[in-house]
Amino acid sequence: MAIPLEDSATDIVGKAQRGLGLGDDALAEKLGVKPGELDAIKQVRGVEPALVEKLAKALELDAKNLSELAEGKYAPMATPPNPGFFQATTVYSDDGATVNAYLVWDTETRLAAVFDTGADATPLLDELKKHKLTLQDIFLTHTHGDHVMELDRLREKAGGSIGVHVSEAEPFDGAAPFKPGVTFALGRLHIETRKTSGHSPGGTTYHVHGLNAPLAIVGDALFAGSAGGIKADYHASLRLIRDNILSAQDNTVIAPGHGPLTTVKEEKAHNVFFPEFRQSVAQDI
Repeated sequence: MAIPLEDSATDIVGKAQRGLGLGDDALAEKLGVKPGELDAIKQVRGVEPALVEKLAKALELDAKNLSELAEGKYAPMATPPNPGFFQATTVYSDDGATVNAYLVWDTETRLAAVFDTGADATPLLDELKKHKLTLQDIFLTHTHGDHVMELDRLREKAGGSIGVHVSEAEPFDGAAPFKPGVTFALGRLHIETRKTSGHSPGGTTYHVHGLNAPLAIVGDALFAGSAGGIKADYHASLRLIRDNILSAQDNTVIAPGHGPLTTVKEEKAHNVFFPEFRQSVAQDI
């Protein structure tokens, strides 16, 4: 079954508002509407195009992509690397919300790395056993609870050292903290680390090289069509995503912390938070 998008149009509008520090009263004033009308407008679907354009402009979003996402017209197309890649999607809350964890391995040496743990490590452990893999590393994109819930159990059952950004290493005994920019070896694969903080102080993207497709494991920095909630400098955080994720080659598979896989090409064309990419493509035609 296909994994649904993490964010609705309303979620995206709310994230942009919070990032820009733009309250409902101020947004309503920019749109020329009453504050009581905003809830319907934020749903985007069924709203007149001129008003969606004004909403997107006020929030520095892409109007066309926002409308398409609201109308259910966007579904990312991404073929995961194979072999050597496994996605585990597990439920972490009573409302059915899910979180992703990933397993990557070198098919020759059988050395493996897990990226985050999800809410249940069982699928990861089963896959390690199925392919007769040795877990060398557990890399954390960030340390919010839904991403590290099974860390102790995973280490107890399979071992592995913990790699985590220095800003988030303190709660974890035995962690090997690093500053982004370092590269780790995993058999014949190499894993490049890049800073994508904003959602979390130590948010890190892992670019995996050596599979049959380039791979970026991004945590909650970026979702298909959207981005994680930014809690730090909004524009600086978007620049980090642009520079350290969307600068990769177009066929790079993006593996987010929630929602479906996507690609750099898909996000340049469809991500609501980065209108400059679609606009630049249009200018080149």
